Amino acid sequence: MVAMYTIAGRQVGSHWLAMLTLGTLGGLSASFMGGSAAKKTQGPPINAQSPDEETFVKEFLKNAEADEKKGSNVDATKKDAGR
Repeated sequence: MVAMYTIAGRQVGSHWLAMLTLGTLGGLSASFMGGSAAKKTQGPPINAQSPDEETFVKEFLKNAEADEKKGSNVDATKKDAGR
């Protein structure tokens, strides 16, 4: 038989209290183990001589990363090698 406890005027079985306790602990620990989002690492500083050069380098790096994600990082010389 199950031990019964009176909580807020109702009879509650000990197995319900155990399940509630374990569920609460599991839910809280799962929520705290989520962690934070990965932060984007910052590369080395760009030592540009002018703002135009800095803009060019930033755009070039952004385009290179986009091409790398697409998988189209083939050199122009390799494209023409099939002729």
